[in-house]
Amino acid sequence: MSKLITILNGPNLNLLGLRQPEVYGTDTLDSVARDCAAVASTFELDTELKQTNHEGEMVDWIQACRNTSAAIIINPAAWSHTSVAILDALNTFEGPVIEVHISNIHARESFRHHSFVSARANGVIAGCGVQGYALAVQRVHTLLTT
Repeated sequence: MSKLITILNGPNLNLLGLRQPEVYGTDTLDSVARDCAAVASTFELDTELKQTNHEGEMVDWIQACRNTSAAIIINPAAWSHTSVAILDALNTFEGPVIEVHISNIHARESFRHHSFVSARANGVIAGCGVQGYALAVQRVHTLLTT
């Protein structure tokens, strides 16, 4: 089995650190990638981090993970609340899936309270800022070793 954790990020997360820093903080996806790689290396795991603003590309990446990745960490962003296609793609993946949200989606607008992705996720981390990604890597390690 692969020791790769693929970390997928949805729309607008390419602007992390610039967009609404009062909600999402000032860290960038590059710093998230470095933090996740550092945590993963302590467990002899590898990470790759990707971001897209295109839903079909996200579906393609999830499908590709079936052959390359031991686990998926996904921050589907706005697609959490709208995309059955992403849920369906995740349902074809056999490894652990952890859903991450930087903000607490349950303390925000009511339309953000439901996530289609949560129906497939082995765990959901929300409201921990970008630290949620590192926590997700730790959880993946636990799920892969127990």
